[in-house]
Amino acid sequence: MPFRARAAAVLSSTVLAVAAIAAASAPADAAHRVRSTNATVAWAPAASAAIHPGVMMYTDGAQCTANFVYTDGAGNVYVGYAAHCAGTGSNTDTNGCQTASLPLGTKVTFVENGSLVSDGQTVGTGTLAYSSWLAMHQAGTTDADTCAYNDLALVKVDPAYVNDVNPTVPHWGGPVGLDTNGTQAGETVYSYGNSSLRAGASQLSPKQGTSLGDDANGWTHTVYTASPGIPGDSGSGFLSADGTALGVLSTVAIAPLAGSNGVGDLSKELAFAQGHSGITGLNLALGTQPFTG
Repeated sequence: MPFRARAAAVLSSTVLAVAAIAAASAPADAAHRVRSTNATVAWAPAASAAIHPGVMMYTDGAQCTANFVYTDGAGNVYVGYAAHCAGTGSNTDTNGCQTASLPLGTKVTFVENGSLVSDGQTVGTGTLAYSSWLAMHQAGTTDADTCAYNDLALVKVDPAYVNDVNPTVPHWGGPVGLDTNGTQAGETVYSYGNSSLRAGASQLSPKQGTSLGDDANGWTHTVYTASPGIPGDSGSGFLSADGTALGVLSTVAIAPLAGSNGVGDLSKELAFAQGHSGITGLNLALGTQPFTG
């Protein structure tokens, strides 16, 4: 069976109590203008953009990874990660309807080359503008699948850094659109994650793997990649075989399928955000470079 047992999962953000983590692990293109909803956004060149899918995101001491870029009808720019990255529960709290979160407006920092021994380079800042966990609390959501797998948050990029953003997924290109029909067992998937626990081993950031199919009425997909997502990769985006945006890395499975990852379905998560965020014209931004998976 595809991964269901939430008790066998751990949220994959890196809470940077560095000593505790270390002890536990011991013995080139021109600028583009693309139309998104009602506004035109000018993107930085993909080759030199400082903020992009896969960039590290730090929130109150926790490190996660960006999935995709989003825009609204007014031309504001958002970067997505997992809602649990701003959660205030433990790393085993996976139910967004029952777990508290930091408030909207919380500061988030975009960083390159962060690790256990280095803070890395700050490349931008933003504020938490939407959390599916907060939205589900406010809406009184009770559906078990939605509560367990709706794990998307959006960080609004501060105006000073908007011109440093590009929505292209590094290494793979795309996304070319939004996946709306899930995955079948055996389908190839692609990701780009950048955990600080890898100590700068950037060659491990691109990931290719296989989906085990859909679960929880399409709210989640279990995937295996050659280099599994680890704590700190939380929030990373997954692309389907055709380069469309499939989902958001949410959990690391310990059992019964050790090394697999739980990926929340982005089409469902984004639809929920469009209905509950209060952000008018919210939409996924497409990559400026072609998908090459």
